[in-house]
Amino acid sequence: MLAAPLAPARTVVTRTAYWTRLLPALAALACITRAPSFVRPLWNPDEGYLAVQARLLAHGGHLYETVVDRKPPLVPWLYEAAFAVCGSGSLTPVRVLAVLAQTLTAVLLASLARRRWGDTAGRTTGVLYLLISVGLNPEDAQAATFEVFILPATAAALWCADRGRWGAAGAAVACAFLAKQTGGAVLLPVVWLLHRAGTPCAGALRLGAGFAVPVLCAALATDPAGFLFWTVTGSAAYASFTGSELHVLGRGVANAVLLAVACAGLIPPVVRSLRTARTGAADLWLWLASSVVAVTLGFHFFGHYYLQLTPPAALLATAALRTLPRERLPGAVFTSACCCALFLAWGLLAPRPELTHAQRLAAALAQRTAPADRVLVWGMHPETYWLAHRTPATRYLTAGLLTNYSGGRDGPQVGEKYAVEGAWPVFRAELAAHAPALVVDDSRGEPYAPDRVPSLRRLLAARYEEVGRVDGAVFYARTPHG
Repeated sequence: MLAAPLAPARTVVTRTAYWTRLLPALAALACITRAPSFVRPLWNPDEGYLAVQARLLAHGGHLYETVVDRKPPLVPWLYEAAFAVCGSGSLTPVRVLAVLAQTLTAVLLASLARRRWGDTAGRTTGVLYLLISVGLNPEDAQAATFEVFILPATAAALWCADRGRWGAAGAAVACAFLAKQTGGAVLLPVVWLLHRAGTPCAGALRLGAGFAVPVLCAALATDPAGFLFWTVTGSAAYASFTGSELHVLGRGVANAVLLAVACAGLIPPVVRSLRTARTGAADLWLWLASSVVAVTLGFHFFGHYYLQLTPPAALLATAALRTLPRERLPGAVFTSACCCALFLAWGLLAPRPELTHAQRLAAALAQRTAPADRVLVWGMHPETYWLAHRTPATRYLTAGLLTNYSGGRDGPQVGEKYAVEGAWPVFRAELAAHAPALVVDDSRGEPYAPDRVPSLRRLLAARYEEVGRVDGAVFYARTPHG
């Protein structure tokens, strides 16, 4: 009679010992793979955009009203919270949150794999995920932006669905969507698991409620009409790549090749297992397929989009390695580690000329204006506002929202008439109400240059005069009668 309780006790002890060993190892590996993120003040304009948004929100701004972006509110709120606790002068707190997000993603994936295939599979998945998670251009892989914070929510959605916790799975899908719209793609494998569970009606109600409540709360906490427009209905022009096909597809192929290099140790086992055996992982293949759709959606193929592919890729690689001789596992992990080391070296050593450019502009901007002055930076580097500690004169932090250049196009659909609907009347009203003390034209010959944007060209001609040039950017100050 005394022996019966011992089996659960051993199970608990074994489970505790497993995670006691694995958690510190995954946390340490996450710190190593994210180490390059701490060596630069920022990595890309998305970080700069979020930093400016968070600073404006902290000073009484309202998302989708006084500051706007085509993104849901979760990541701007994370930035705002980090700035509230640690100050807005550094992105280090946000980088720490990114390390925690990567660690949590690895742990959830390890737990998924362990539940399905055992202890070794759990360790393998967690390690492989972290090794391939940096397999892109460092400005995409190391930046603490939207996709990094999508990943733990998508992993949590599968983790909850795998255990039949449909309400929690719906909430996790909602969190992924509220980090970035494409995070909602994880709903497809979750629905598949719901169908396979055999209780579709009750489970679907809990799943739907779990998703709807956080999304509705986010909409009500901001501006419901603005939330709907900026996250769903207002991006039709942005989602087209007409006129930029070769440019955009070239970027997509280049980023796919980079990720393939990072996965060089995993692709052969997956291909071999598909030829010789079935892995029995239909939900994982659906997860990968839905992530591919998410990467493709919008037809821009920026490198950070590809981060959504890494969690299902790590799980599928683990499933494939299980079907092959055990001696294949060390080789796959070693190859992945070597590729990871190459990407880390790239992140630590490669120069970042665009960051240097933004820093020079910010220094000149701060020197020529007072802290209370509002300024306008006409370009694609919103980080200039943040680096200079200056307030934007408008809610539109880049020229992209006013010209449709924000997708990195080189084609014809760039100009005033391709702006976000209703943007130019608002922009003109804001400049009239808060005339910028200084305008910085940072277009540097791109298709959105002022000479191709009549409204801005007329404004500069009527009220401003050139006062200098810095690193190719033109500075305009208000004339005495401006």
